[in-house]
Amino acid sequence: MNQSSFARRNFLRRSACGFGSLALTGLLTDELPAANSLAVAPPHFAPRAKNVIFLLMAGGPSQMDLFQYKPRLVKGHGKPIPFERPKGMTADGMENSKLLKPVAGISPRGESGMWWSDLLPHTGELVDDICLLNGMHTDNPAHPPAHLQLHTGYTQGQHPSMGAWVSYGLGTENRNMPGFVTINPVMGGNGGPHLYGSAYLPAIHQAMAIRQDNKIGYLGRSDVPQAAQREQLALIESMNRSLILQNNGDNQLEGMIESMELAFRMQSEAPELMDLSSETESIQKLYGIGDKSTDAFGRRCLLARRFIQSGVRFVQVTNLGWDHHSSIHQGLRARCLGVDKPIAGLIADLKSRGMLDETLIVWTGEFGRTSYDQDVSVGKDGPETYGRGHNHLGYSAWLAGGGVKGGLTHGQTDEFGFRAIEGKVHLHDLHATMLHLLGLDHRRLTYRYRGRDFRLTDVEGNVVHEILA
Repeated sequence: MNQSSFARRNFLRRSACGFGSLALTGLLTDELPAANSLAVAPPHFAPRAKNVIFLLMAGGPSQMDLFQYKPRLVKGHGKPIPFERPKGMTADGMENSKLLKPVAGISPRGESGMWWSDLLPHTGELVDDICLLNGMHTDNPAHPPAHLQLHTGYTQGQHPSMGAWVSYGLGTENRNMPGFVTINPVMGGNGGPHLYGSAYLPAIHQAMAIRQDNKIGYLGRSDVPQAAQREQLALIESMNRSLILQNNGDNQLEGMIESMELAFRMQSEAPELMDLSSETESIQKLYGIGDKSTDAFGRRCLLARRFIQSGVRFVQVTNLGWDHHSSIHQGLRARCLGVDKPIAGLIADLKSRGMLDETLIVWTGEFGRTSYDQDVSVGKDGPETYGRGHNHLGYSAWLAGGGVKGGLTHGQTDEFGFRAIEGKVHLHDLHATMLHLLGLDHRRLTYRYRGRDFRLTDVEGNVVHEILA
């Protein structure tokens, strides 16, 4: 949605404020108000995908162990680091670090011969549906700014999450559900609501957050009849609109009004969407539900499919625990075991339903890891306790469905897997490509705030045309 279409929609909302009975009519009936920020908006051009499932492996997955075979790294295992590192990536004791070969086997898979880890056997069977980006890079090796840039395009400040931008640009196909859902989001010092918020976009575009237990807080109110809730909401809406008129309009307050209205409508549809018991036993088994190691993430992936199927535009599913500074031999194996079957199940399920072509799956961490171990001179008992540090200069991400070429490996890092050297894709480029596949021009999807036009890609970003089908 361009700036003029948003202004037109905003004018309709503000015009409706002057007619209290008209506003209440929209609230007290099942008709969709004409001025609804989540109404479907036309893309800038013909889209290849309708929605996005964003799979975040929070912490920084190791590209050398999972997707990039580097003979020099294997040959140089245990030897001193033979290349220069930026000053910001050095620390006390790092002179003791040595090159660290992959902690598990990695081999060519599928007809494409894509390199894939033995720790990911289920997704390894689907590499011909996957587009692997081995030249990824970003701007900061610390978790908080790296997460912020991955989610919002900026390393500092409060800016809308990419899911909020998609919701703002396209709206939702289901008036009873939000345009953006995040499942088990990153919290604490490395995350928080600012990673999935709407910032200066209207508040209706922020994500609905689903807790770690896969439940939506305060979804229903059994203590208050629905008719009474309807009356309460109408009264609050009337008072809020009076406040808007007094302040000559307020996008954030209007967004909150729409959010409360949406929350009320969700009570009729969200509980059914959250109930996985209607899925067949074979589908639940496909996602690994019922198996202790895969049950939690499998449920989240199945929820993502159900949300997308119901018309939600952008669903983020987060898996924590990929920050392997130590014991990467055991830790990486456990992380892969937990997500491999559910993700493969998601791809296969979408494909069997004819939904993969219109659903873009994005898999990534906030950065990658170093090709050398951490300082092994302190508190280390042997190679099995070694880990890897943060690396933002070169790492891997992958896409599937939604208009990308399957079976393609794009870009590469140097001979040690440390720095992207060919087919480089910055996070701004990934964001631009994602929006492009949804039919949105990242340069036109803007919002004027404090005297300037903001966008997800700031003033950078190029669509990676080489990976488009």
